[in-house]
Amino acid sequence: MSDIQMTKLANCAGCGAKVGAGVLAQLLEGLPVHQDERLLVGYDRSDDASVYVIDENTALVQTVDFFPPIADDPFTFGQIAACNALSDVYAMGGEPKLALNIMTVSPKMDREAIHAVLRGGYEKAYEAGVIITGGHTIEDSEPKYGLAVTGFVHPQRVLKNCTARPGDVLLLTKPLGVGILTTAAKGEMISGELLKRLHVQMTTLNRAARDCMLRFEVHSCTDVTGFSLMGHAYEMCSGSGCSIHLCADSVPYHKEAWEMANMGFVPAGAYRNRAYVEPNLHWAREIPLPLQDILFDPQTSGGLLIAAAEKDAEALLRALKEESGFAAQVGYVTESGPKPLIVE
Repeated sequence: MSDIQMTKLANCAGCGAKVGAGVLAQLLEGLPVHQDERLLVGYDRSDDASVYVIDENTALVQTVDFFPPIADDPFTFGQIAACNALSDVYAMGGEPKLALNIMTVSPKMDREAIHAVLRGGYEKAYEAGVIITGGHTIEDSEPKYGLAVTGFVHPQRVLKNCTARPGDVLLLTKPLGVGILTTAAKGEMISGELLKRLHVQMTTLNRAARDCMLRFEVHSCTDVTGFSLMGHAYEMCSGSGCSIHLCADSVPYHKEAWEMANMGFVPAGAYRNRAYVEPNLHWAREIPLPLQDILFDPQTSGGLLIAAAEKDAEALLRALKEESGFAAQVGYVTESGPKPLIVE
C-alpha cells in the first residue's frame, strides 16, 4: 500500500476549496438560462442538484462534486469524496443510481495511491447501491477526485433548498467543525483518535437521514458543505422568502474545534463564507468569535439541514437519532423580517 500523504500534495482541502458563494453568483450572472417545462430545478436556483422530469412518476437528479484531498490516506480520501458527491442527491430526496469518476492525477502519486483513491470511491458507491460506469482522468499538479452522480426521485417528492415555510423547525444531522479540525490536522495539532472520528463522520452516507425524513412532512432540505451552516441556511431562507433563526447554543460541533479556532486554525473558506453572508445577517446577541468561526466553517460531506413541519419535528428528531446516529434541533423559520438570517 502507498505511504503517500495526500493532503501534502494540495494547497487546500475538501469542500474548503470551493469558490465562494458570492464570487460564484457573480460568475454565473448574465449567463443564459434556457427554459424547459420539465426542468424542475436548474443551476439558477442555487440548489444541490438539477431535477428533470422523465414522466409522471420519475424525475432525473444530476449533480457533480470533486475536490482536493482532505485525508492523507488515499482510500479514505476516495471514500469521503464519493460520499460527499452522493449527498447532493440525498438532499433532494432522491436515490442515486449511476456515477462517473472525475479525477486529476498528480505526478507525485504512484500507481498504488491512484488505485486506492478509486477503490475508496467504488466501495462507498457500492454501499450506496450506485454503479460507477466510467469517468474521466487527467494529469494535474494537484490530485482531485469526485463523482458525477445520476439518481431518481418522484416529481412530487423533490426536496428543494428554497421551500421552507414559517413555523418549520430546523434539524441538522452531523456536527460542525470539520474544516477547522482538518486544517489543524495539517499542523499536527489534533490527535489521531479525533482525526479518525472525523473520517468516520465524513464517510457516513446521508442515506439513513434521507430515509428518515421522507417518512415525515419535510418542506425543504440542503446538505451543509463548503458554504458552511450559515451559507447554506442563508440560501434556504433567501430562496424561501422567509427568515431563519439559528440558536447558536444548540448548534452541534466537535468541542475541539473551539480551541483550534481560537488558535487561528480557520480555513480560508470560512472567511469567504462570512463575507458572503454577513450583509444579510443579524447577530441577536454577542457570540464568541470561535463559535462564529465554527458557524462559518466549510464542511466536507456534512449533514443535512432539514426544515420540518413543526407537528412532525419532534418525531423526526427521534427517528434521526435512532436510525442515522445523530441529529440536533438548531433553529426555526419565521415570516420574512428585516434580515433573512438571525443568530440568537
